[in-house]
Amino acid sequence: MTTISLDTNAIRSQFPSLHKTIDGVTPVYFDNPAGTQVSQQVIDAVSGYYLHMNANQGGVFHTSRATDTMVYGVREKVARFLHASKPEEIVFGANMTTLNFALSRALAKTLKPGDEIILTRMDHDANVSPWLRIAADYGLNVKWVDIIERDCTLDLNTLEAALSDRTRIVATVHASNAVGTINPVAQIAGMAHAANALYVVDAVQSAPHVAIDVQTIGCDFLLCSAYKFFGPHAGIMYGKYDLLASLPAYKVRPSHDEPPYRWETGTPAFELIAGVGAAVDYLMALGMNNLAVYERELVAHLIDVIEAVPGAHIAGITDRTRLHERVPTVVFSMDGYTPTQVAAHLAKSHIYVWDGNYYAVEIMQRLNKPDGMVRVGLSHYNTHAEIDRFAAAMKALS
Repeated sequence: MTTISLDTNAIRSQFPSLHKTIDGVTPVYFDNPAGTQVSQQVIDAVSGYYLHMNANQGGVFHTSRATDTMVYGVREKVARFLHASKPEEIVFGANMTTLNFALSRALAKTLKPGDEIILTRMDHDANVSPWLRIAADYGLNVKWVDIIERDCTLDLNTLEAALSDRTRIVATVHASNAVGTINPVAQIAGMAHAANALYVVDAVQSAPHVAIDVQTIGCDFLLCSAYKFFGPHAGIMYGKYDLLASLPAYKVRPSHDEPPYRWETGTPAFELIAGVGAAVDYLMALGMNNLAVYERELVAHLIDVIEAVPGAHIAGITDRTRLHERVPTVVFSMDGYTPTQVAAHLAKSHIYVWDGNYYAVEIMQRLNKPDGMVRVGLSHYNTHAEIDRFAAAMKALS
């Protein structure tokens, strides 16, 4: 396995929260899939907006024009980050979920009763419930892509079987927020388009870990949230320009009718958009490929530790030769303990992990885990020493 040595001390020095103590102990942030820590440059960008250009958009005066310039500049950065063809294909919103409900509502106006939507048993509910709602409201049929349980990968045979001449939308996750699987999204896009369906990708969990190229993927829409990649609480939607321009988006009458503005309802959170730009700057300077290689080192160590715990059972890819097929998010159950008990035990040592289903309802039901599982989510600012702390705490539990 290729190895790389990131300067973790230099990286961690940019994140103020990583140096605070609670009860004299520095926390270990393994809760990253639910929201990452933010760098000082993101904090400075958010506060700097209030200090230097706090105004609404579209005015003729200095602070409004500065806001307009900043927002467009961030669109350009995000377009480069996702490899969109133009900044106007980037929509900002409250979060991925809110944007996806807006997208599903607009797409619903183009569908007829009996049209079909294909969803997966792997997805976060933010890429399930918006489609279930329009299916119920408009008389649409929903078909499901199953998983292969032994390694928690998508069963593409069930996708192939589900596609038909009535398929209109295929919606899948890029990387699972539960089991960590990275899906073959370019292949899925080809399958969807061969059936004349649109393809919607949830990239919330992939954006912090792997380089994303929407043109190579070939998706029609891709959504993510900046607070999952070291930025503020803001959502991003990429859409092909012609679709953003033609779909019946819900908007107020005076707002611009061209993309992306027709999708951005109300006044945006400009200070958060400024923070998104700083987060993208941070990631692009670091280099996504370098980050991914280092995180594969970390997740290999983490899997070693969990597999050594008596009674622990990992769901997902554990083959060390296939770590490029997953992000560094690992879920496990433990004989004799509920997920909440394990998470609470770790929390006493200020090791922060999640328990439950983390809105990945379908896969937890599919794996027959009604109480969910324990989720340990690594990031590039985590260290091998922190994984050793986790190992010691787990040993005390077992």
